[in-house]
Amino acid sequence: EIDYMPGQMSVAHKQRYVEDYKAHAEIMANRFGYPHITFMDAKETAERLGSTRYFGGTRDTGTGHIHPLKLVIGTAKVAAQAGAQLFEQTPATSIASVGGKVRVTTQKGTISAEKCLIGVNAHGGTLEPISAAHIMPIGSFIGATVPLGADTNVLPGGEAVDDSRFVVRYFRKSTDGRLLFGGREIYAVNDPKDIHVHIRRQIAELYPALKDVEITHGWGGYVGITMPRKPFVREVMPNVISVGGYSGHGVMLSNFFGKLYAETVAGNQDRLRLIEDLKIPAFPGGRRFRAPLLFLALNWYALRDRV
Repeated sequence: EIDYMPGQMSVAHKQRYVEDYKAHAEIMANRFGYPHITFMDAKETAERLGSTRYFGGTRDTGTGHIHPLKLVIGTAKVAAQAGAQLFEQTPATSIASVGGKVRVTTQKGTISAEKCLIGVNAHGGTLEPISAAHIMPIGSFIGATVPLGADTNVLPGGEAVDDSRFVVRYFRKSTDGRLLFGGREIYAVNDPKDIHVHIRRQIAELYPALKDVEITHGWGGYVGITMPRKPFVREVMPNVISVGGYSGHGVMLSNFFGKLYAETVAGNQDRLRLIEDLKIPAFPGGRRFRAPLLFLALNWYALRDRV
């Protein structure tokens, strides 16, 4: 049980983005035969969100949202039942390809294998330099309100939402009626100390009636982004493939790429190779200067979100 709830909406926070959403719905239906995405005008968007702050968008009834931790725990149980060995609290310190074998060194021992998948995303550090040059960790932070009750008009259909900001806002309701709201990305090193205050202010912009709502939980972590915010897939050394850079879509994409890697191990590399062909440039500035350069660039984009 992963608390699956159907429906997802993407909405325009500025009028200039509305036509893009309309075109996206048409392309998905006409070119890809996906009929589940429909365009919403401003009136329908307001009704489905319970907020008048957006100008239109799309609604996808072919997808939904889940409880990520329950997915992780459930996946681990299924993997263990199938014979996989899981070693928690055992960080890898180095990876090398030697004589047709892959050697992974950890703090507790060394593992030798025929193939290796690096799937650490934002947490690779200096483990492997090619991945580190292409994937940047950034902090993403979320707040959860008290249960809002059945009489609230916030997201009456229960869909998840993301908007058109570069520093995206994303929110949904949990199965017990809490509003889970993410709206802050941090490109500096230190975690913010004001998650609750910042999230409550953003909630109040969309839902003025919730300006004093109690935020019972606030948390964050690191996601891995790439320059174009497309996933990074690369054979970084013989028999070692690295995947990551999901740019905020890791709950879905990490599982999808796990399936593609399983196909590769079974002898069919076609689908994974298609993703590997995506042009993902390395971040400029090298290890020393890329974080400050990204900080400046992305804060400029954040300024654009507000004008």
